[in-house]
Amino acid sequence: MTKTNSFFEHLLTHYRGIFATVFLLPISFAYTAYNNLRNRWVFMMNSAPAKHGQRVQHVIAQIQAWQADGCKEKLCTARSGWKTMSEMVPKYKLTHRNIDVSLYDILEISTDKQTVKVEPLATMGQISGSLLSKGWTLAVVPELDTLTVGGLVMGFGVESSSHKYGLFQSICVSFDIVTAEGQCLHCSASENAGLFYLIPWSHGTLGFLVAAELKIIPAKKYVRVHYQPVYSLEDMATEFAAASRDISGNDFVEGLVYSRDTAVIMRGTLTDDIAPDSPLNAIGRWYKPWFYQHVATFLRHKQGAYETIPLRQYYHRHTRSYFWAMEEIIPFGNHPLFRALLGWALPPSIELLKYTETETTRKLREQFYVLQDMLVPMVHLKASIAYFDTHFNLYPLWLSPMAVYDNDQRLGFVHPCQQDSVVDEMYVDVGAYGTPHKANFDNRQALPLLEKFVLAHQGYQALYAKTMLSLEDFRTMFDHSAYDRLREQLPLCKQAFDEVYDKVSHKGRVSPIEMRKLQSKSEKVVTQ
Repeated sequence: MTKTNSFFEHLLTHYRGIFATVFLLPISFAYTAYNNLRNRWVFMMNSAPAKHGQRVQHVIAQIQAWQADGCKEKLCTARSGWKTMSEMVPKYKLTHRNIDVSLYDILEISTDKQTVKVEPLATMGQISGSLLSKGWTLAVVPELDTLTVGGLVMGFGVESSSHKYGLFQSICVSFDIVTAEGQCLHCSASENAGLFYLIPWSHGTLGFLVAAELKIIPAKKYVRVHYQPVYSLEDMATEFAAASRDISGNDFVEGLVYSRDTAVIMRGTLTDDIAPDSPLNAIGRWYKPWFYQHVATFLRHKQGAYETIPLRQYYHRHTRSYFWAMEEIIPFGNHPLFRALLGWALPPSIELLKYTETETTRKLREQFYVLQDMLVPMVHLKASIAYFDTHFNLYPLWLSPMAVYDNDQRLGFVHPCQQDSVVDEMYVDVGAYGTPHKANFDNRQALPLLEKFVLAHQGYQALYAKTMLSLEDFRTMFDHSAYDRLREQLPLCKQAFDEVYDKVSHKGRVSPIEMRKLQSKSEKVVTQ
């Protein structure tokens, strides 16, 4: 290792907060501004809903070229693996044939049908901004502006309205998919239903998504939020479950757990008014405290309290601090002086954070850092919090309720919980992000045990995160029966696409630093 490399290794490892502040924030700001300008320019010059058909034909033409070449490689999208939300990077991008799927438009907003039709690279920020200007919103709006529809459909998406509307997949009315055969199929509950129900969680292993039709609902100006502190594990589980099951009274439900016995349960309702007992709090302004720190102050309010938050700011309440992960990147980021001077630049780009990982930080992350969302039946919430407390001692924990709906044919990777002939659709996402305080904690041992706990309690793992599941356990957790049949039936599907496990497990993903090494080797081979 050269002296220069040693210097940067030391700087990025021991002074990451200063490096992130001095270098990553301005670079991220410039990078984001550049991307926004580039996307707008490309949109104006090349992109319009009328050209959607031409762009789909371009995808089909690439697949036909692959067929003409003998179907020698597996296929994947050409979108950079650094843009994923996972802490890992897909290494199969280097070995598979990359298909350019440059589809990023909003195609149609239909208030009559209460749907919006979009292309797969349309982002949450792009869609929510367009809809809110017209008085509408998606029924489920996942947190970060940069999340794409394609990622949320093929993977997983949840938010605090999911107790009422289900996972992001549940607000999808139809999909257009280009298959390995080179056909564009329209899929809905009544047309190609098998494919429609199996596309969610399939991670691009059945075809290329080229359009999705999503459910929209009327928007209002604000969310009236009630903060309810609880002071025992029993009350926490009881109150959160009661709030989550009240789908007529609560438009949003969320919980932040600060210790085994303390949490704040939040109930939100859409409103156009600001009540006298519910002061306006523009929580999204750059100088405001990070949301989870603000919520913690309500632990002192024994009777709870109300606030009114502008709707778009509510949707992105955790964005500036990446929930609480930013505290480990920029420990002084929530200081009032930092917020006042540089709060507008937060958060730094996830891509740049991944790319500046060092060998030392990689080893530390793999051993000590946790970034997981575990989806467990609501009836097991108390046991799940107790498990995290005993084996991780990591706080805060994020609680987001979600309904897991089934269809008449029980097609899909995930299903409602069933115990003693009783079906319960209500699940909870327990999000754990950060460095646990458990003595002698080692995530390399803790994660496999956590996955076994979730599996034993009829739960699911969010697959953007790292998984240590064996193929057998993975297939036990996620129902592959209809998926396997469909892959056999779809022409060329198995020749074109990996299975889900091959893409989300260690086989298909590596750490950012390992990816840089693989890219370097690949470039040398090409040069030679």
